[in-house]
Amino acid sequence: MFPLKDTVMGASTFFASALPHDVCGSNGLPLTPNSIKILGRFQILKTITHPRLCQYVDITRGKHERLVVAAEHCEKSLEDLLRERKPVSSSRILCIAYEVLQGLQYMNKHGMVHRALSPCNILLDRKGHVKLAKFGLYHMTAQGVDVDFPIGYPSYLAPEVIAQGIGKPSDHTQCEKPLPSGPKSDLWSLGIILFELCMGRKLFQNLEIAERLKFILMLGCVDDIVTVLAEEHGCLDILKDLSENIITLLKKCLTFQPSKRQVFKELLHDNLFSEVSVLYPPFHKPAGLFSSSPRCANLTLPEDISQLCKDEDNDYLAERSIEEVYYLWCLAGGDLEKELVNKEIIRSKPPVCTLPNFLLEDGESFGQGRDRSSLLDDTTVTLSLCQLRNRLKDVGGEAFYPLLEDDQPALPHSNSSNELSAAATLPLIIRERDTEYQLNRIVLFDRLLKAYPYKKNQIWKEARIDIPPLLRGITWATLLGVEGAIEAKYDAIDKDTPIPTDRQIEVDIPRCHQYDELLSSPEGHAKFRRVLKAWVVSHPNLVYWQGLDSLCAPFLYLNFNNEALAYACMSAFIPKYLYNFFLKDNSHVIQEYLTVFSQMIAFHDPELSNHLNEIGFIPDLYAIPWFLTMFTHVFPLHKIFHLWDTLLLGNSSFPFCIGVAILQQLRDRLLANGFNECILLFSDLPEIDIERCVRESINLFRWTPKSATYRQYAQPPRPAVESGSARSSLSCLSTDYQEAPRGDLSRDSIKLDDLKAEVSPRISAEDLIDLCELTGPSHSKTPVKKTKPSKPKLLVVDIRNSEDFNRGHISGSINVPFASAFTAEGDLIQCPATATLQSFKGRVVVIVGNAVKNTAAFAAHLVKNKYPRVCILDGGINKIKPTGLLTVPSPQI
Repeated sequence: MFPLKDTVMGASTFFASALPHDVCGSNGLPLTPNSIKILGRFQILKTITHPRLCQYVDITRGKHERLVVAAEHCEKSLEDLLRERKPVSSSRILCIAYEVLQGLQYMNKHGMVHRALSPCNILLDRKGHVKLAKFGLYHMTAQGVDVDFPIGYPSYLAPEVIAQGIGKPSDHTQCEKPLPSGPKSDLWSLGIILFELCMGRKLFQNLEIAERLKFILMLGCVDDIVTVLAEEHGCLDILKDLSENIITLLKKCLTFQPSKRQVFKELLHDNLFSEVSVLYPPFHKPAGLFSSSPRCANLTLPEDISQLCKDEDNDYLAERSIEEVYYLWCLAGGDLEKELVNKEIIRSKPPVCTLPNFLLEDGESFGQGRDRSSLLDDTTVTLSLCQLRNRLKDVGGEAFYPLLEDDQPALPHSNSSNELSAAATLPLIIRERDTEYQLNRIVLFDRLLKAYPYKKNQIWKEARIDIPPLLRGITWATLLGVEGAIEAKYDAIDKDTPIPTDRQIEVDIPRCHQYDELLSSPEGHAKFRRVLKAWVVSHPNLVYWQGLDSLCAPFLYLNFNNEALAYACMSAFIPKYLYNFFLKDNSHVIQEYLTVFSQMIAFHDPELSNHLNEIGFIPDLYAIPWFLTMFTHVFPLHKIFHLWDTLLLGNSSFPFCIGVAILQQLRDRLLANGFNECILLFSDLPEIDIERCVRESINLFRWTPKSATYRQYAQPPRPAVESGSARSSLSCLSTDYQEAPRGDLSRDSIKLDDLKAEVSPRISAEDLIDLCELTGPSHSKTPVKKTKPSKPKLLVVDIRNSEDFNRGHISGSINVPFASAFTAEGDLIQCPATATLQSFKGRVVVIVGNAVKNTAAFAAHLVKNKYPRVCILDGGINKIKPTGLLTVPSPQI
């Protein structure tokens, strides 16, 4: 979007048509409210940016089908010129006509028709340049079908529009629509406006609306429409004084037959504008982040570089995009409906005054006055930025231009840096509503994202603090490593040819996050359908499983106007976190995943694990929807956003920790209930504190050895060229164990049945060496930056007999022979070694032995005794022997 500059923001409102409550659609579901349909169609208007068009910013839905639209606005319009009642000069007329035609041509290029062109909707900025307002009303209302008022002004309607009349569908379940108006109808409207400017007066002011429409239709019977209009309004003298160019232009616009009217492109290149066109360089829309064309292609510097360095009374806020300013305005307390109420555009009516005099049994009412609120109020209210500017008065200019190459702290600097640093420690939900904090984060992220992929590592660094909601969609794409010409790739996929999956997709979409207005709109459904179908078609080795729609929802919501980016994000997300989950036969992948999750529960919360296993409440009964949809099936979107902000920074094993964190929030209720109660509890999951869940899952992740979550069916390591050199410098919290080079000390794959038989997870020898900080040859990958603890964080328990232990053991390990470790009831036998084990309860305990069965059984006994963080050394002591790290105790003399 363009910077705000000298323009302002305005708000206008209208009502959508109300639908009957007792009518259902052809699918048996209630009809989608017209306001929802309009809201869905509106979104594309936010992407249409041109110097001659007022930028649409937002739309909100209120009570009783009310819609409030926020858009760029200018205080002056052509209406003000007409009020002066003076003819406008020919040169000025040509400039206005050329600029309006530029805007109309750009609209037409995007399939839009204005239909409501009038002097009050042709605004003038401070430099006198044209900006077309309300150009999207006809599009968003489905050519006027979804509202009870006509689109357009009687005096400016083209004859073909009047002849067609205003048709309304009689049956709401059918898609009856009048034939849409073409772009040439806007050319007629422009002709009438230009004629009025030339004459310095408005037309048809003395005629009733019906007479105006009749007069316009009768113009088809005359040869020279321009002369007839001048005669009717007594301005033939003014017409005779007009230049030949102006008269020719008026005649080209006011051609009765639409088939004989020129198109905008032809008219713009007409000799009429030969002197004017050179004043307007061609418009190039800035290339997007994932565009195939160079983003710097059309960047130009002024001849005098010092012009960039002027710092006198600079309005830094006006340099930000309209979208950003509006977002900050809302954070600073801005409310669209409140602004309209203050200006008395929205007036409340006492309910008693809306009652009918009497009702019939069939519901028909009588005696109600016509509700004029359903008619269009054309007023646009200017949104005051005083409150926002007052809120940001202490923010210095340097906050708007943060330096990226300097060594800077995690937070951007500002004059109120103390308050900003304090804000960073507040809960996320408060930070997201803090105006000054969000300004700093948005400005910083905006600059970093423009430097992607060069600044990829810094984006990761800043994302660990938080991600500004306004830029969440594009930030997620960078975290997932999306690159290249994504639009061309998406467009090349066949999304139209019917496939067997279509039926299931059609059934699933109307049930997916339909509480959200955007995703429940017909436009949202259509985008859902295309993105899901593109994914299915482009992944022939995978199939559509129920839940894929929920997985798509966050990406589609955040990239509603960029289906290609939603598809690219989804295509990058699934291989990383859900590799092979969507195979036709995915049982082995799911079973391995759930088994590792079960081991993680035992590792972090043995008491809960014991209870769930005793009552038979296994992860298969509740966790499949969690992981198959990465929690999008069980949480609303606003919680998913905060959860995935962290999830995308972790590796493919991070979801295990999220699952355990959810169970721990429900811990007391689960421990107090049996199988049936647990089933009921998970059928309607209680409220989960998502910020606490994220915080605890990070802590669980840090306590989990990387190799403990190894899965043989996880995504195999990618080639070095594909993963990119920048990836290597990222935190290893975000890299998978599988991506590390394989060696003799790495974990070995085991059969699924053997994995299911083990309660505790295995860890690799290299993880053990790393965690024990053993000296010797460097074998480790160094998963996290070590801090020197006052006490060891890990205890190795060697369960071999004492003779084998004395022949060689891991330094610092204790010997608790398996044969004499437990009583018949399964309790630990008290001895000095078990006392040491007791003192390490709560830290990581690694069981080492010769026989796998014995180590697994010993670990299971410890879990039964509620020892957390118990794991088994994969391969046993034999994996450590070749390293030369075993020690032999000194002989006793």
